[in-house]
Amino acid sequence: MGFWKMAAGGAVILGLLENFRELHGFRTTEYDIRSEKMKGEARVLFLSDLHNHRYGFRNRRLVEAVRQAKPDLILIGGDMLVGKEEQSFAPAVEFLRQITGEAPVYYANGNHEQRMKEQQDRFGTDYLIYKRTLKEMGVTFLENETVKIPLGETVVRLTGLEIPLEDYTRFHQKELRPEEIRERIGDCDREVFTILLAHNPSYMKEYLAWGADLILSGHFHGGLVRLPGVGAVFSPSFQVFPAYSGGHYREGDQEMVVSKGLGTHTFHVRLFNPAEAVLLRIHG
Repeated sequence: MGFWKMAAGGAVILGLLENFRELHGFRTTEYDIRSEKMKGEARVLFLSDLHNHRYGFRNRRLVEAVRQAKPDLILIGGDMLVGKEEQSFAPAVEFLRQITGEAPVYYANGNHEQRMKEQQDRFGTDYLIYKRTLKEMGVTFLENETVKIPLGETVVRLTGLEIPLEDYTRFHQKELRPEEIRERIGDCDREVFTILLAHNPSYMKEYLAWGADLILSGHFHGGLVRLPGVGAVFSPSFQVFPAYSGGHYREGDQEMVVSKGLGTHTFHVRLFNPAEAVLLRIHG
């Protein structure tokens, strides 16, 4: 009995040490994305769910990782700040200010930014100030909007989707009807390579049906705790073994990347689940 108590205590200590290590570090994860619609090659850096986290003074370790990636395009997947009362968004601004000169930056909101935007009775004009500050730095926001941009030797379509805020409820996943997506962002032009920034991966099947060639999501933080060979145990919204928790997935000619995120909030847990910046090498 004494042996098992010691073993359990040792496992707990090791788990706490590993959690501490993972909360204070990150890696750059690289994926190859191929499409017949693309010509040439481009490097796209996807950053999501920073939640005001800092890696070193003024986030210098993360800034250096962005520079080393040498991206042609930087895509923000949302939740760079923490959408709670009396929470400053200064760390997010501080980080983004340092990387806007590295490549064009396009920003799609997560539920934290969207909450601040839609609940002005709680947050006042914080979101408007945040957005204006970033736009003055050259960041382009995509709030249910699509732009055409050059990527490699191709002009591609880039869309940022905001789903209804109530679709982020915990324990129970609401239905997201295809017509709700089309009402927000229109139809997908399937003749052109299309990237969809859609923060919540719970609705991946609906995004696939919309028709994007590449879908980029975050939100789940990798599932907080991951098991080797299994994946996420549960999501921050308390879904058990979520299907798209973090990594690179393929369905036919469509590809999906779900970032494990760069930070945490509320539940500061990471176990076998390193934080990450995601570098996509998109080829023809």
